[in-house]
Amino acid sequence: MRQLQYILLLLAGVTFAACGLQKEIPQIKTFDDIPYPFTVNKTELPGGIQVAYFDEGKGKKTIIFIHGLGSYAPAWKKNIAELSKTHRVIALDLPGYGKSSKGTYEASMTFYATVVKDLMETLNLPSALIGGHSMGGQIAMTMALSWPDKVDGLILVAPAGFETFTTGQKQWFREVLTPTAVKLTPAETVAENLAWNFYHMPDDATFMINDRLAMRDAEDFDAYCYIIPECVKGMVDQPVFDNLKDIQQPVLVIYGKQDNLIPNRFLNGGKTEDIANAGVAQLPNAELHMVDKAGHFVQFEKSEEVNQLINTWIGNLKK
Repeated sequence: MRQLQYILLLLAGVTFAACGLQKEIPQIKTFDDIPYPFTVNKTELPGGIQVAYFDEGKGKKTIIFIHGLGSYAPAWKKNIAELSKTHRVIALDLPGYGKSSKGTYEASMTFYATVVKDLMETLNLPSALIGGHSMGGQIAMTMALSWPDKVDGLILVAPAGFETFTTGQKQWFREVLTPTAVKLTPAETVAENLAWNFYHMPDDATFMINDRLAMRDAEDFDAYCYIIPECVKGMVDQPVFDNLKDIQQPVLVIYGKQDNLIPNRFLNGGKTEDIANAGVAQLPNAELHMVDKAGHFVQFEKSEEVNQLINTWIGNLKK
């Protein structure tokens, strides 16, 4: 089972906020007690879902960042700190994650894209630049396809959705991971999973270690364990590759050259750059940047370079 779970993590681009055993693990009762690097705002969306989010900075452009599978809004903290100097930057916890509502959500890409759209409407934002990491990238693309008027452009960081899978592979992914498997993942395996997200895991990723290990004792951990497999189903059930040609907005695509998770090394193999080029070739108005000495979590590992790429790209957009 451990091998099957590991292969699945490589497929999905899981960004589990965890790694290794640490001495100072926060004592939390619920996920609301996890220490966050910025002020947390909460708002209720239609249907009663509460969404927690950061809202930092001001500027002509607003960027909304969507985290990946198993992750949370603080995954963007290095990008928020820099980009908010010149732009308004919003980063949310998706429902089922972090400080947002927990529940038995269907966790489809459309569900999450709708959450982002509803958040924008609640905040009186007619449109924004939508950024997504890994699964968040697939959500961002789904949003651009569903509500193009809401999306000024896409910032896709190591996005899921460019890599394609056979019908048999998709069915296997739906069946292999369960909430129980997520819940019982040993700390050592969690550490191994996170290490695969980096070319060289930086020391300042330890806050992720502490938070993920602390989650195991939280009252709402079972809800987190539930949502992970549902998100995997959501990704394989709503592929976007064949529809990329319909995304007319400008798109910035960034991958780490040494991404260990995309493509899946067990099922598809090959080079990350090949997957990146295949996806970008389908997009009418996209540019690709491959960042050297960076893994799947490129926006954290090489934040200065990624922030510069984003700022330059935004600066080149038509006014």
